[in-house]
Amino acid sequence: MSNPHQHVGFTLDEHRYALPLSFVERIVRAVEITPLPKAPEIVLGIVNVEGCVLPVFDVRKRFRLPQREIQLNDQLIIGHSTRRPLVLLVDAADIIECSDQEVFPAEQIHPAIEYFDGVAKLEDGLVLIHDLNKFLSLDEEEALDHALK
Repeated sequence: MSNPHQHVGFTLDEHRYALPLSFVERIVRAVEITPLPKAPEIVLGIVNVEGCVLPVFDVRKRFRLPQREIQLNDQLIIGHSTRRPLVLLVDAADIIECSDQEVFPAEQIHPAIEYFDGVAKLEDGLVLIHDLNKFLSLDEEEALDHALK
């Protein structure tokens, strides 16, 4: 495999996504999420990770997928954008590798695609590669900052 790209792959229902490994610190089992008043709709609440209070984002809501209750085997991806640490609630997560030939920039798919950097074409299907820096709008960033104070 020439120039492998490592990603953290995750699923929401039958849909597959990925994050560049460089944006991810770790993956842990889901824990209780404390609601955060006045947070943007995309924020499920907050969790305490080793003394740090981190916002948990509702990826299902962002991608317009059906909502569901948190399950015992759900996972939290603890990561960061260039602006903040964050947590994503997902159904399952694992490490995937793909070559340069398997990754296509989002612009090749559609020039106005939101939230994604590209698509990986793997033997078992397509995986949308997510960009955490595009996850929140500026208004959502400001509302979250205000709610966390």
